[in-house]
Amino acid sequence: MAESGNSSGQESRPPWFAEWFNHPFYLRVYSHRDIGEAAHCIRTIIDRTQSGTHHPSSVRVLDIACGAGRHALELARLGYCVTGNDLSPFLLDTARREAIACSIELALSCCDMRTFPEKERFDLVVQLFTSFGYFESEADDRRVLANVYRVLDSGGWYVLDLINPRHLERNLVPVSRRTIDNLRVVEERALQHNRITKKISITPEEGEPLLFTESVRLFTREAISAMLTEAGFILESVAGDYGGSDFEDEHSPRMMLFARKP
Repeated sequence: MAESGNSSGQESRPPWFAEWFNHPFYLRVYSHRDIGEAAHCIRTIIDRTQSGTHHPSSVRVLDIACGAGRHALELARLGYCVTGNDLSPFLLDTARREAIACSIELALSCCDMRTFPEKERFDLVVQLFTSFGYFESEADDRRVLANVYRVLDSGGWYVLDLINPRHLERNLVPVSRRTIDNLRVVEERALQHNRITKKISITPEEGEPLLFTESVRLFTREAISAMLTEAGFILESVAGDYGGSDFEDEHSPRMMLFARKP
């Protein structure tokens, strides 16, 4: 997740996701993200979409908002033909260096998820770890869905992974504090106007604190299901976690939607 950054609050600043995701501190704050969890998630996706019934090299996959490439790299490691897309040159460079170090073939593209290139086509599109709902306007979220529908071939799958808002409401931690190497990090979370917002204050060993704000729209199962249907998708199933458990409104931490283009 992540709206823009420093405490000056100037309106001319880039949107939060453009600034925060491109900052070197981003990966340090989220260094706890688990590679094993990513592999577990990818296995569930392969099973649910039956992608494993085809030779991996014949399956074209797009990972939207791929970040530093946890999921894209795992898919490429398994032999799938993967393109990772992100708006952050910093995160894409991190993914590129990891792919080179591991001798993994991975294509990368840098563009806004609202404006994919016209000519690309895919069999599977994944959008994972709450990388949907960044924009102020819900119309922009619908543009993303329309773009995904356009780049998918007929019969292709779209896997969208969101926070379950009901579980979040019951388990929200308003404030947390931690130290990462020489960084002191304070995170303040709040539910406001159907969004989860997080203010992140980072104090380095030397220098002034930096302030970033993350803001992501929350969707109920009913709301996102309706948006997918309106975009032309058929919603096949919903999982409640990365292991593929059945979704439960009150208790599932995640809401992984498996939709197909007719």
